[in-house]
Amino acid sequence: MEKPIGVFDSGVGGLTVAREIMRQLPNENLVYFGDTARVPYGSKSPNTVLRFSRQIVNFLQTKDVKAIVVACNTASALALPTIQKEIDIPIIGVIEAGAKTACEVTETKHIGVIGTEGTIKSRIYTKCLMELDSEITVVGKACPLFVPLVEEGLVEDRITDDIASRYLGELKDYDIDTLILGCTHYPLIRNTIARIMGEEVKLVNPAYETTKSLKTLLAERGILSKEKNREPIYEYYVSDAVERFISFADDVLPCNVNEENVQSIDIEEY
Repeated sequence: MEKPIGVFDSGVGGLTVAREIMRQLPNENLVYFGDTARVPYGSKSPNTVLRFSRQIVNFLQTKDVKAIVVACNTASALALPTIQKEIDIPIIGVIEAGAKTACEVTETKHIGVIGTEGTIKSRIYTKCLMELDSEITVVGKACPLFVPLVEEGLVEDRITDDIASRYLGELKDYDIDTLILGCTHYPLIRNTIARIMGEEVKLVNPAYETTKSLKTLLAERGILSKEKNREPIYEYYVSDAVERFISFADDVLPCNVNEENVQSIDIEEY
């Protein structure tokens, strides 16, 4: 059997990355872990995010994954550089691909980034964007309530609209023409963000771009699945709240998610 791709996130947001992998790499097996007991990561310290991420990587390696995608911007910013040096299999995050695309589509070189407090404080997107084009101006805005709103299923809700208007209203003063959705939860409220920012602002979804980078990486390493026209195997693991995860995943993913392929584990054991 083909080895699976491992994907992890602080909760359900990484399902937007899993969805793109299923669409763009339909022959690949996948193991997803959502740290639903310890979400959100954005308000945690760098050391805590690194510890959590190491535990999850250890778990995914027990599943004999051939590559890992850190489908969490906070963990990509605070843990990925360290973990890349600690394991032998390829591991990528969601930041570089999103930054590269933003540089390609901006016309004014004024780019906005929204994310968790951890991602914005790390200034990781600013560093990546400036390395790609030193003339770019970056405006970052932490939107800490977006993750719990999405996790609670309040995707189409007046509360989410009100919070988004308050957060994004500040960004509209900076004349940005491109906005990076710097958290994998945020594409799930893309319609709300797009409506508030207006048609003139292009939204960049790192989940889509990261999957393109993953496909290239797997091909370069010679580990892209060669099996065609078969039913891929998808496994899901969470650290808490199985039923809520199933309900959410069933709405997000293009495949059926049920009690048979979702398990709760004690991630602290890893």
